[in-house]
Amino acid sequence: MSGLVIYRGYDREALDEQYNNRARIPQYLDYFDRWLDWSAETRATLPCDLDVAYGDLPVETLDIFPARQPGAPILIMIHGGYWYSLDKGHNSFVAEGFRPHDVVTVVINYGLAPDFRMDEIVRQNRAAAAWVWRNAATFGGDPSRIHALGQSAGGHLAAMLLATDWPAFGAGLPPDLVKSAVSMSGLYDLEPIRLCYLNEKLRMDEAEARRNSPVAQQYRVAAPLMLVSGDIESDEYARQANAMASVWQAHGYPFSRLELPGLDHFTLADPLRKPDSRLTQAVMAQI
Repeated sequence: MSGLVIYRGYDREALDEQYNNRARIPQYLDYFDRWLDWSAETRATLPCDLDVAYGDLPVETLDIFPARQPGAPILIMIHGGYWYSLDKGHNSFVAEGFRPHDVVTVVINYGLAPDFRMDEIVRQNRAAAAWVWRNAATFGGDPSRIHALGQSAGGHLAAMLLATDWPAFGAGLPPDLVKSAVSMSGLYDLEPIRLCYLNEKLRMDEAEARRNSPVAQQYRVAAPLMLVSGDIESDEYARQANAMASVWQAHGYPFSRLELPGLDHFTLADPLRKPDSRLTQAVMAQI
């Protein structure tokens, strides 16, 4: 490192390296293709209602994979991709792991940077969750048992759902609309994101980064939070997880942490395809 220090001892090149998972794991495209193949199989074999609109924008759609029995808990799955890539079509496979447990899986889409700013991306995820609560009975879900699950950027967005003032967001919404969240390799402090290469697409200013950082939010509801990580992560990802853990533990809210040896940033969600995997079982214990 030889450049100007811009964040916690890192210069721009070193900070970029901390967050450039695609450079760290060059075979990432193979993983993306695998998720697409798995998800296509899931949509072909499981009952599902695809591309359901939760808002007025073309990107505001979601896919519903109902449970085998009515009145089931609902798991909202939020895809990753650093807020600028991928979509819900990569994560249908998650329903394979939860349908045998009689859980409704709802995989949501949202607008991507640079066309959409972070404020709007967070708003869309909140709008999707509100739609799920209002319409749960139409697809056999229990609106009093909605939970969030996300990977990477999706982990950030799942945490932001817990930070939502739901009655202020929409008339009639309960304060505890989302009962718990599981964040896999999530981002909780967006200041280093603002300062690294990712902001070329995200275009956040300092205020927007803070407004959308889970570590800087108020949490009015004591909802359980689980942080999941692999053992092949950068130092900054570990720091991010520790910072979020400190926030939750300072509140005294239910908190758990799960480390999955041998899994990296991209493979971390793979076990969700299996109903009996350690990760799926851990999520079910929280639901």
